[in-house]
Amino acid sequence: MPPKTRPKPATDTPEQRFWINTVSLDHVEAATEGGFTQADHGARTRLGRPRPGDDMIFYSPRTSLHKGTPVQQFTAWATITGDEPYQVDITDDFRPWRLAATFHPCTPVDTRPLVDRLSLIPDAAHWGLPFRRGLFTIPREDFSMICARMRR
Repeated sequence: MPPKTRPKPATDTPEQRFWINTVSLDHVEAATEGGFTQADHGARTRLGRPRPGDDMIFYSPRTSLHKGTPVQQFTAWATITGDEPYQVDITDDFRPWRLAATFHPCTPVDTRPLVDRLSLIPDAAHWGLPFRRGLFTIPREDFSMICARMRR
């Protein structure tokens, strides 16, 4: 007869998740100053997925969205503090969705030296492809490796 197993106790807090958010450097700087994150060009689509307590690292491919110069760095680290996305009025035709976040002191780090060590990058020859997903979860180990470099 197999041993009896006890059911796991229910918890009110879900497990912490770790995210990459691909955002141009100028937008990361605005988000850091304003204490928020955006995704998908201001759309709400995936912004409701991160939860309070989740950590997010920002990858900046360029200095600005259009015609910016290459950056290719992990440029910021934040912890999500907002429960729900909120909308702001920027112009009459641009009302992006945002999610509150607290940014931590860190130093940007080049992505290329980490390419062979991150599981989120399955093919080093095409290392930039995963970042085209915009906002996505990563394993704790990848987050820890990137964050350790950013804290130096």
